[in-house]
Amino acid sequence: MRRGFYSAANLSARKPAQEKPAAAQVAEPAKRAWRDRYKRHEKPILFLAGAALAIALVVMHAELTPAARPVTQDDIDQAVARTLEAKAVPSPAVKAYQAVRPAIVRVRAAGGNAGEGLEPGDVARRATGSGVVIIDRGVILTSLHVVAGASVVRVQFEDGLEAEATIISTQPEMDLAILQAKQIPDDLQAATLRSAKHLIEGEHVTAVGFPFGIGPSVSHGVISGLKREYQSPDGARVLSNLIQFDAAANPGSSGGPLVNAAGEVIGIVTAILATSEKAGFSGIAFAVPIELAAGAAGLPPF
Repeated sequence: MRRGFYSAANLSARKPAQEKPAAAQVAEPAKRAWRDRYKRHEKPILFLAGAALAIALVVMHAELTPAARPVTQDDIDQAVARTLEAKAVPSPAVKAYQAVRPAIVRVRAAGGNAGEGLEPGDVARRATGSGVVIIDRGVILTSLHVVAGASVVRVQFEDGLEAEATIISTQPEMDLAILQAKQIPDDLQAATLRSAKHLIEGEHVTAVGFPFGIGPSVSHGVISGLKREYQSPDGARVLSNLIQFDAAANPGSSGGPLVNAAGEVIGIVTAILATSEKAGFSGIAFAVPIELAAGAAGLPPF
């Protein structure tokens, strides 16, 4: 064997390991640094990415969704019609009655000459009339002819309570009387009064009372005329500046309120124009404007 001869295997075994390129040695720490940063900020990065994706989806949806059609008058009319079919709108009479109902009272007069001045043959009207609470301490407005000459006057409130009442004031020229109940319900409500100065013919009105003692009864109509004059059949009474209306009124309705569409009292029913001895309703009735009625009670003018 020759000295200095080495086989290829020996040479390769003795050859030192080849070192990595300098660029690779620099890139490795950078990769590790980026991995470390990513791990530290992984959650915020994912959150921001998700938010960006959501915004992109919303924008795409808005771009792809067709523009809303403008609402037309026909659309509104159809919606109103569907609403009316599903739920009927209360009539003016319903709203008016519900507003004034707690203040309605039945008035009964007995003894003495109760009923004097009424049309002959009208027994029910001599015994029973109507009234309305105008002050919540039990002050009641009614027609004078309902209680004139009575030795005993009793009133019955909406909740059924019946109490004796005294006549504290009268206004004969307008057929009005003011009563004070000696006992009242705990939650008694007074009616709301509204000036009759701005009424117009054809305006809706509702009359509430106890015709023939039945009630409270509600009737609905319109104002037929203003500043009317009425003279009783026997000539004993002449009333002027009255409201004429066509809502049904009969004996026993006297003293009850005539109210507008909001349930505000604009007058006190006082008479009907009778065409027969039975004194039934003929389509023409009269009410004293509330300004005059309130003045009889000592209330301030409108």
